Amino acid sequence: MKEAEMTVPHLFRCPITLELFKDPVTLSTGQTYDRSSIEKWLAAGNLTCPVTMQKLHDPTMVPNHTLRHLIDRWLQMGHQFDHEDLVIIDSVAAIKHSLESHDTTFETKLQLLENIRVLSQESSSRSCLIQLGFLPFLLELAFGRVEAKISEEYAKFVEQALLCVLKLLPFCELESLNILLQESKFESFLFLFKHGSSLVKMNICQLIETTSASSETNELRSMLGKKRELLHEMVQLVHQNCEASDAGIKALWTLLSSPELNQETLITEGVVDGLVSYISSSERRESKSFEPLAMAILEKLLALDSAKEALVSNPNGITTLVKKIFRVSNHEGSENAVGSLMAVCYGSLQAREEAIGDGVLTQLLLLLQSQCSGRTKTKARMLLRLLRSKWIEDPNHV
Repeated sequence: MKEAEMTVPHLFRCPITLELFKDPVTLSTGQTYDRSSIEKWLAAGNLTCPVTMQKLHDPTMVPNHTLRHLIDRWLQMGHQFDHEDLVIIDSVAAIKHSLESHDTTFETKLQLLENIRVLSQESSSRSCLIQLGFLPFLLELAFGRVEAKISEEYAKFVEQALLCVLKLLPFCELESLNILLQESKFESFLFLFKHGSSLVKMNICQLIETTSASSETNELRSMLGKKRELLHEMVQLVHQNCEASDAGIKALWTLLSSPELNQETLITEGVVDGLVSYISSSERRESKSFEPLAMAILEKLLALDSAKEALVSNPNGITTLVKKIFRVSNHEGSENAVGSLMAVCYGSLQAREEAIGDGVLTQLLLLLQSQCSGRTKTKARMLLRLLRSKWIEDPNHV
C-alpha cells in the first residue's frame, strides 16, 4: 500500500489529504482540491484557501476536467506513466502555479513564459500544456486586466504570453479564443492593439486572422467585424507602412471573408488611402510579399461606390494602380490592378483621363505581350475595350 502511495504523482494528490484526487475542483485562487476535502474545510468555518491562505471572496468550485482526464489516463495505464511524463506533468504544473503566484518576480515570470514557449515545440510536453489548460490560462494572463498605461514590464509580459498562445493555437480547439467575447477581455484586447508594441500588434493580428478563419469562433468573428474601434486601429496599422502593417494586411484579408464585416466603416476610416499608401511604398520596403494581398483587398472593396470615390479622390490612387499593371520581374497583383481600374474607370471620366494620362494603354499592351496568365490577359483586353468605348462615347472628346 505504501509503495502504491509513493507512486502517485504529486500533481494527482489533494493538498489537504495527500490522497489521490477523486473529484478535483479548482477555487478562485487557482488551487485544486478534492471536492469532499475542501467542502469539509469550508464547512468548518474556514474562509481561506488552505494552500495560499488567501481570503475566499468567491467560494465557487469549478470541476477540473483536465486533471480528472490525466488521472483517468494514469489509472487506465496501470500507474505506468513514464518517469519522463511524470516529470513533465509536475514541472508544467509548477510553472502554472508560479505564474499564478503574486510572490513570483517579474523576471521569473518572463523566464517561465520562455520555458512554456520551448516546451510547446516538443509534442509530449505540448500535449501536457494543452491538457492542463494552458491556452485559456495564457489568454487570461494576456487579456485579464485593463491598464491605464502600458508599462515596459507589462508590455514584455504580454509579448511573451501571446507568443506562447500562438505556439499552442495550431494544436488546440479554438473555442478558448471566445474569452474575448467578455467585455473586459475585449477592452484589454483593444487597448493592447492600440497602445502595445509592434510585436504585440503583430501577435494580435495573428489572433484576428485565426479567429476569422475558424468556424469555432463565428460569434467572435462577427463581433470583430462590427467593432468600429478595432477596424479603426487596423486601418491605422496599414497606414504606418511598417513590418506590423504586413500582419495587418493579412488580418484584414481574412476579415473580408466574414459577411458581418462592416466594409463601409473600413472605408470611412480611410482604408483605401491606407492601402494606396501601402502599395505605393512597397518598393521601399524589404518585405514586398503582401503587396499582392493588399491589391486583392482593394479590388474587393471597390465593389462599393464609396471605395471608388475614395480612390478617385486620392491624388496617388489611379497612378499607383497603373504602375502596378506591368512589372518586369513578375505579375503578382497585375490582375487585381487591372480589375481595380476596370471597377473605378467604368463610371468615372476623371479616373479614365488620369489612367490614360498615366500611361495605362502602354502598360496594358506590355502586359498582353508578357507571360502573364490567360485570366489576367482577358481582364486587360476588357479594360482596353472599356477605355476605347468610353473615350469614343465622350462628347467632349475631340
